[in-house]
Amino acid sequence: MKLNNLRDLMAIVERGSLRAAARHLNLPQPALTRSLQALEKDLGAPLFDRESKGMVLTPIGRLFHQRASAVVNELQRAREEIDQLRGQMHGTLSMGLSFTPHTSMLPRVLSKFRERFPDVFIKIIEGPFPTLEGALKDRSIDFYAGASPRVQPGQGFICERLFQNTRTVVGRRGHPCTEARSLRQLIGQEWAVTSLNYNAEEDLQQLFLSHGLPPPRAMVQSHSVFSVMIAVASTDLLALVPAQWNSFLIDPKALVAINVEETLAAPDIVLISRSDLPMTPAAEYFCDLLRRCVP
Repeated sequence: MKLNNLRDLMAIVERGSLRAAARHLNLPQPALTRSLQALEKDLGAPLFDRESKGMVLTPIGRLFHQRASAVVNELQRAREEIDQLRGQMHGTLSMGLSFTPHTSMLPRVLSKFRERFPDVFIKIIEGPFPTLEGALKDRSIDFYAGASPRVQPGQGFICERLFQNTRTVVGRRGHPCTEARSLRQLIGQEWAVTSLNYNAEEDLQQLFLSHGLPPPRAMVQSHSVFSVMIAVASTDLLALVPAQWNSFLIDPKALVAINVEETLAAPDIVLISRSDLPMTPAAEYFCDLLRRCVP
């Protein structure tokens, strides 16, 4: 098995066909076919099903692709780490961010990072940790910064607490509950929730139950913050969102904060990285900038 075989496998998966992968790699298609056949022979199993819509990984192929991705990504990180240590400040920085770091931290660190690493290409993937855990495992991303997951990461990860966060209630301008000052006054309202955890409705209900109040109903759930904003702005739904909405995303013409007296705790904001592998200097510097700008 050669590294070129793994490179070719990755290209076929990413491009969806032998022809497109060969074009991307600037290789003759027969050469790519031979590379795949050699890899399948070495493993003793077919990696792809040839279907009308293209090349589709077999169950064995999916498992091997996951392992191969980790190898290829780690070799790429090693090459970039060596280059950066030698003063060649290029490469790629890939990070996973949930909503809060996007609004309260990224604007404060991005320009400083680019001053030091102007030639590093930055890739940002938005989402909660459960949807990005696999990418962190195979080093598709260098680290995750965002809301702490309900189930803490297992062995192989370092989870560093950055700060404790809070939430606020928002509704449309003119909502009947705009002047409410306690959760009790919001009993019976229906809600839209963002999917920070696998069960965001349970999280909302637990908040009400902790104050001795009947649990509310969540009627809209989305991974997208903007989908929740649209739902709340165009209906009488309420949303429980990170406090950073107040200063960044709330349009006073459409949405208003409903300032209840209860403290609405939110998941801690954490930084999660691999414990068994070092980050590149660029990734380390970005994480240091995040630590320095903790509110």
